[in-house]
Amino acid sequence: MKAIRAIPAHWWKTSPLRPIAPQVWSEQRPTYGQARPQLIEAALRSASQRPSGNWFVLAASRDITAKRPFGTTVAGVEIVAWRDTRGLLHAGPGACPHLGADLATARVHDGALLCRWHGLRIDGRCTPRWAPFPAHDDGVLTWVRLDTIGREQPTDTPILTARPADTRVHAVITLTGICEPADIIANRLDPWHGSWFHPYSFAHLDVTRTPRQDDDRFLVTVTFRVTRHLGVPVEAEFTCPDPRTIVMRILSGEGAGSIVETHATPAGIDGDGRARTTVVEAIIADSARPGFRHAPRTLPLLRPLMRRAAQRLWRDDFSYAERRYHLRTQGNRTPVHPNRTPRTNEVC
Repeated sequence: MKAIRAIPAHWWKTSPLRPIAPQVWSEQRPTYGQARPQLIEAALRSASQRPSGNWFVLAASRDITAKRPFGTTVAGVEIVAWRDTRGLLHAGPGACPHLGADLATARVHDGALLCRWHGLRIDGRCTPRWAPFPAHDDGVLTWVRLDTIGREQPTDTPILTARPADTRVHAVITLTGICEPADIIANRLDPWHGSWFHPYSFAHLDVTRTPRQDDDRFLVTVTFRVTRHLGVPVEAEFTCPDPRTIVMRILSGEGAGSIVETHATPAGIDGDGRARTTVVEAIIADSARPGFRHAPRTLPLLRPLMRRAAQRLWRDDFSYAERRYHLRTQGNRTPVHPNRTPRTNEVC
């Protein structure tokens, strides 16, 4: 702090960084009174009623190439995706229609899949035995439409949130855990846990607006930690454009316009009968600062840093989501309501 106090006052006028007063974790203002379970559940219900057009996020656009097929599972459906010689995205059932070989192990030759078992060629067009799924590449993420899973009115393209005009400065992480998509969305519809659960990343978090009837929008003021004593204060909003997506958008402060899209894609049921969900999170940075135009040149260095910070948060947040799923599926969830009189068998 002595070194920070020695910085000339005029430097702070142009710098996005601000000093953070030292704070003992246990002496923070408790937020459990504001983080009412009923409010979070109501926001989750509002989000779950939004249309999805039956679209599910597959992976980062950069992860699907013309060199090799990409395999994954969405809601228990095996999917293979690849690009042809023009870079066009294709997606379809992951089992070879001949004898069921895993097409994720196929070879891409002249823009088509060649099954390694017997050489069956699949070029992405519909055949009597293999039909492609509608696929979409938005430049950051790839999507697949599964009408038999979503069972909604299909749309031609995914329901996307507004993004910065230039999306080149972005990073995408993918992690899978034992929970359902609703547990992922509920985690982000609880902004009050930020500075308690992630003190290494957030400080001075204050929720200034909570969802209203038929509304899932939160407004938050928070300081993103850069070091122990320096941070970047911003105002951000959280909204849900579809039932499996939540978006954090910086409204004011450094990086205004930047967004974090968190997409929860159901993977299926594991061998123990537990639901598995894949989080695909896209961090898309923006800034009005003149120097930001040079940021794309630094992506080889910047992208790993962006990914590392997001992965650290989600290692913690998955424990939140998985715990929520466990309590719900075990039937022993007991939310804590402030000022509720304990039952006689509770230990205070």
